[in-house]
This record gives sequence, structure tokens and C-alpha cells, in this order.
Amino acid sequence: MNYLYLIILGIVCYFIGNISGSIAISKLVYKQDIRNYGSKNAGATNALRVYGVKVGLATFLIDSFKGLLCAYLGFKFYGSLGILVCGLLCVIGHILPVLYNFKGGKGIATSFGVLLFAQPLQVLILLILFLIVVLMTKYVSLGSILGCISAVIYGLIYIRKDFYIGLIYILLGIISLFKHRTNINRLIHGKESKLGKN
Repeated sequence: MNYLYLIILGIVCYFIGNISGSIAISKLVYKQDIRNYGSKNAGATNALRVYGVKVGLATFLIDSFKGLLCAYLGFKFYGSLGILVCGLLCVIGHILPVLYNFKGGKGIATSFGVLLFAQPLQVLILLILFLIVVLMTKYVSLGSILGCISAVIYGLIYIRKDFYIGLIYILLGIISLFKHRTNINRLIHGKESKLGKN
């Protein structure tokens, strides 16, 4: 196995992760930077709140696709290890994009894309859990947080079967939970914004 090529591919995937759906749409269509509006986060939820359903959905699809693409590239050349390295670096590129002064999103949509390629059925179950929580509570962040916790738990169980796939669940779940720490604090204190409300 040529690890040098894996490192190069990982770096390429980091820069693919830098491509932000919400920033691109806000700048190209609205001549704005979404990071100056709403929650100031370059993600699908903030795009939904600031620009509406169509832009929110477009952002989610763009950010998910880049995660799926990087997972595919990693798997094509390096199997499960490639999914781990390329998928993880794509998500890091989304969260900490050097092209945008390291101010990106929280990584949920991109992580979804990575895991969707790795295990479609399991991730669709997580998506259903997310949607149920959001529909019942109107808290998008709560759905994301519970999805992340579920991903970590699943990863801890699955890691005995496939170390690299289990590890990617754990790492992506922990990273996304860390990025949601302010949301967790607002939820605890009853200050988190519900879907449809500012």
C-alpha cells in the first residue's frame, strides 16, 4: 500500500471539503456571506433559516455530495482505510476551510455523505431518527446531536467488525458533537431557536 498517495488523496479531499454550498450560494446568488447572517454558521440549517427551504436543501445536497465523493475516492483506492482518511479530511475541510479563513460549518451534512457511502442502510436509519426528533421538537440541533450520539454508540459496537468504518462513525460523531457544544448549552438553558423561529 502506497501511503504517500493516500496522504495526497486526503489533502485533495480536504480541499474538496472547503467547497461550501451555503457560502457559494450566498455569494453567487445573494452577493452576501452567510457567515454574517443568522447563526453565522456556514451550514444547511442556517441556509434554511436565512434563505429558505430551497437554499437549505441545495446546501445540504452539495455538502453531502462532497462527503460521498471523497468517501468513494478513498474506498476506490484504499478500501475502508480510504473512507476513514478521505472522509475525515473532507469533513475537517468543511469545518475548518483554509479557503474561508477556517470558518465553515458543523459537518453534519458532509458526515452524512461520508457515512451514506460507507453504510447506506444504517445511515438512513439515523436520518429517520433525525427527522422524527426534528418533527417532534422543532429543534434541528437536537436531531443532529442525538444522531451524533447514536453514530458514536454504533461505531463503538461496529468497530470490532470493521475497525476503520467503526472509527469513522466515532470520530465524525465526536467532532460534530464538539461543534454543537454551544447548541447543547442553549438547549440546556432553553435558549435554542426552534425551526421556523429566529
